[in-house]
Amino acid sequence: MTETCGDCFSGPGQQITAGAALARLKAQAQPVTAAETVPLTAAARRILAEAPAAVRPIPAYDNSAVDGYAFRHDPRLTRFKVIGRAAAGHPFAGALGPGEAVRIFTGAAMPEGADTVAMQEVATTDGSWVTLPAGLAAGDNRRFAGEDVRAGDRPLAARTRLRPQEVALLAAMGVPEVSVHRRLSVAVFSSGDEIREPGSPLPPGGVYDANRYFLRACLTTWGHEVHDLGILADDRAVVAKALLEAAEAYDVVLTSAGASQGDEDHIVRTVESHGKLHFWRLAIKPGRPLALGNLGRAAFIGLPGNPVAVALCLLRFARPVLEVMAGAKWPEPMPSLIPAAFAMTKKAGRREFLRGRRRVTDRGVVVDRFALDGSGIISSLIAADGFIELDEDLTEIKVGDAVSFLPFSEFGLPFGTPA
Repeated sequence: MTETCGDCFSGPGQQITAGAALARLKAQAQPVTAAETVPLTAAARRILAEAPAAVRPIPAYDNSAVDGYAFRHDPRLTRFKVIGRAAAGHPFAGALGPGEAVRIFTGAAMPEGADTVAMQEVATTDGSWVTLPAGLAAGDNRRFAGEDVRAGDRPLAARTRLRPQEVALLAAMGVPEVSVHRRLSVAVFSSGDEIREPGSPLPPGGVYDANRYFLRACLTTWGHEVHDLGILADDRAVVAKALLEAAEAYDVVLTSAGASQGDEDHIVRTVESHGKLHFWRLAIKPGRPLALGNLGRAAFIGLPGNPVAVALCLLRFARPVLEVMAGAKWPEPMPSLIPAAFAMTKKAGRREFLRGRRRVTDRGVVVDRFALDGSGIISSLIAADGFIELDEDLTEIKVGDAVSFLPFSEFGLPFGTPA
């Protein structure tokens, strides 16, 4: 690590609303990773530290948008003498005069003296002559140098996470390497004596660890550097040693389970004793307990234990914090208002997140809720393609009411519902 997180998540420990929690996190999260230079071939999913300038315009020269004939526009002329040929990488060497044309192909540089291209589909050829229809507009099918990006422009801002399309633009700009933020290093733990690795024997009361695998998959998808440090036993000394060692080595310590304040929840007690803990009881369902704080230079995020609560708290609350710490902008998910295909009542004063799935009807798109809403039902995350987010003041939803739907793609997970 190169910078300290400081007191990232200060705030009172009483129950707070989802909106208040997100506002506080957004106000306090700060980048913690320094810059490094990487070749463009390694830039996908990285976060720009500096905005690179184009070393050349895009396009670099005026060129043809179609296959056809380049000519100097004159509304009085429809018949032109073809005096040469221009292809991409093989420009016509001469200059066109009035009544002259050049056979041209898509991407080829516009010949000197030409200002318009007629598509080959409208042209009639007769040996070395071409006849074009009357009424063609001057400048048709001509791309201008720099109409996409001008030399010296900086079309991508710092703090942009690079997708394939941004990488393509950088390549077209002639940029061979970019300054990006170092990957955020995240240590991941599960906790609990009942937790076992998949494939190992299960003792009575044991369960296989799903949370750590979900966390790893999400963090890897988001481009972070993941360090899987395994399962913590319910032993205070073991927990303290593991967390403190991780805090020395990584930017973030991320745990699942042990984020409550019961007798065996040694994680929060370790953070309280050796760092600073802000234990938030969120007025949400599922996922009420969320532990945030600092251990030395590292940020600490303690998620609940039930898998659906882990998913919700990671996607809705932890992910934007991790993005900012990694150098990116705060990602604000954009909900869609979709008619509900269900009816229900809910408790006032609490924001609820239902697992939802969109479907097309003869009246348009609607969203269904998953029938089983237990926070341990992992299959609901597969059947769903997003969360239905119901605000605190809602107490009743009727069929046809518009509800706020957040597809998983809004959380950086590029996966649709399986067929």
